[in-house]
Amino acid sequence: MRHLWWKVLCGLLLAYVTVFSFIVPLGPGVIGVDQTSLSSGENTVIIQSYNAHLEESDLQVFLGINDSTYLCTEVLEQVDNDKLKVRFTLPQDAPNTSFNILMNNAKDGTMFFPNAFRYADAAGTSGDFEWSSCPVSVVNQENTGFSIPFQPIIYETIRNLMFHVPMWFTMFFLMGIALVSSLRYLSNSKTEHDLRALAAVQVGLVFCVLGLITGSVWARFTWGAWWVNDPQLNGALVTFLIYVAYIILRNSIEDDQKRAKIAAVFNIFAFVILFVLLMVLPRFSESLHPGKGGNPAFNKYDLDNTLRMVFYPAVIGWILLGYWIYQLRLRLHRIEKKFYYNENV
Repeated sequence: MRHLWWKVLCGLLLAYVTVFSFIVPLGPGVIGVDQTSLSSGENTVIIQSYNAHLEESDLQVFLGINDSTYLCTEVLEQVDNDKLKVRFTLPQDAPNTSFNILMNNAKDGTMFFPNAFRYADAAGTSGDFEWSSCPVSVVNQENTGFSIPFQPIIYETIRNLMFHVPMWFTMFFLMGIALVSSLRYLSNSKTEHDLRALAAVQVGLVFCVLGLITGSVWARFTWGAWWVNDPQLNGALVTFLIYVAYIILRNSIEDDQKRAKIAAVFNIFAFVILFVLLMVLPRFSESLHPGKGGNPAFNKYDLDNTLRMVFYPAVIGWILLGYWIYQLRLRLHRIEKKFYYNENV
């Protein structure tokens, strides 16, 4: 029973992650507007929101240039559950810049949509503009409900964060086990270490495939294509092919000791290539992935305390599951060696 606790923990963590990911609603936010170019004078705009409580009596809408300059708007009517019609008047002396939309109420907090409008009739001047006496203190209120944080473009697909990213963490963990096992085999040529390396790579490939599938699905809904020419994606595919080559190499050598030694050396180089392709090169090239190519990482961009409550348990849970499957696979290899080849391991 003392060896069972981490398996129970694995099941509880993954159950918690699954329930959270599919039950907790996405937080409120602004999706877009019906027009992107504004002119001086009176403008009427329809704002498209998501999961927002537009019926709240304290709802306010602002047009903003920066963190200190705001223009209050007049809420005309709620078109439907997610659309709101507002009206505001732009001065002629505003700079030629893009404007942000902010919606605010006590229940939803502040909903922000950057670069919503372009001012077509701007005078091109610069300086500070006192548009109105909007109380700045109402901006940046926190959402009082428990929800998954809303992010533009990503929307509901942010739930995939709990599955896609932990798959790669698990793959790295398993390939790390394979690397250590290969190094240990080269030092003492014990069959057990070769079996551990093989089992770890086999299970690691499974999680690599799951990572590719979940990533492709995510790319389809956020980038508009199942696959794009991204260094992170291409590196992941090359990594998969390298470890497939490891399996093919093993099956092409009949002598056990020769096979184990060559496979161990190949495995060491494979892990180095894995690290370079997935951790080094994407950081120095253009990439759509968070934390790569100058893009902000999730922990700085949208991994707030709510997501941390489920993301970290998800990583731990999937790694434990990967290790569990690895142990089962290793046990099968031991049985095969013992009963089919009459070898002791």
